[in-house]
Amino acid sequence: MTLVLDKPPAAEPAAESAAESAAALAARHGLTVIGARPSLPAYVRELWRRRHFVTAFATARLTAQYSRARLGQLWQVLTPLLNAAVYYFVFGVLMDTRRDVPDYVPFLVTGVFVFTFTQQSALAGTRAVSGSLGLVRALHFPRAALPISYCLQQLQQLLFSLGALLAILLGFGVPPSPSWLLALPALALQFVFNAGLALALARLGARTPDIAQLMPFVLRTWMYASGVMWSIDKVLADRDLPRMVTVLLQANPAAVHIDLMRFALIDSFHADRLPPHVWAWAVGWALVAGVGGFLYFWKAEETYGRG
Repeated sequence: MTLVLDKPPAAEPAAESAAESAAALAARHGLTVIGARPSLPAYVRELWRRRHFVTAFATARLTAQYSRARLGQLWQVLTPLLNAAVYYFVFGVLMDTRRDVPDYVPFLVTGVFVFTFTQQSALAGTRAVSGSLGLVRALHFPRAALPISYCLQQLQQLLFSLGALLAILLGFGVPPSPSWLLALPALALQFVFNAGLALALARLGARTPDIAQLMPFVLRTWMYASGVMWSIDKVLADRDLPRMVTVLLQANPAAVHIDLMRFALIDSFHADRLPPHVWAWAVGWALVAGVGGFLYFWKAEETYGRG
């Protein structure tokens, strides 16, 4: 007769006991699982310690972006200006929207520059993780540093281009004004919103790379609904639109940020005539997108770079 044992006696309990002892020993000495998501306060502290990497990475990408082009960094200014020229011909001349808007060229160029900031931040955020897998898999750092650095790169590019924007304003007879200083808090709120949006899109893009192919169509539609080339106030005044459509147009975050910059920089849209709800919307969007996007990205921290 042959005796068959289903399992070695006491083997599994001994293995479980050893694993529990090892886990307790690791916890006592502060060791953690590789790739595990840290607590939110620890994650924020670690991200703050990497702030120099974030700024250096953004600057390096900005410098390398046009390094192979003959005109180099001038394309940072030429690209939005050429877009503005095309929009001026199509919407300002052919569709004659300039008739309803004073200072149409400053109005249009400001809208193009401001929306481009959000547009490029969203596009870069979508590929922030999926396009940097080598870096993500090779080094340990808070992954939120990537989409934030991409947004910082776009902010640096916008600041570099503001000189051309101010020159255009002066060239078309818009005088300097103390209200120009309001552009600084407006850009700060837009950066927080863009960073939160980029963080959320980075998580979606890391899970579903096809999002990157869809985003140009979404952003183009968003641009047309944001009053970049036409006046939302003029449309609302001339047409009896449903209440829901009116609220959506007024609360559109891209339109809110464009309005803040136009009222800050253009004399005919002077800041003292800015509807008070615009600043409230800007602060609200910064909080919702900034905090919500950061938390949404952090919750999937341990999944980035896998697969």
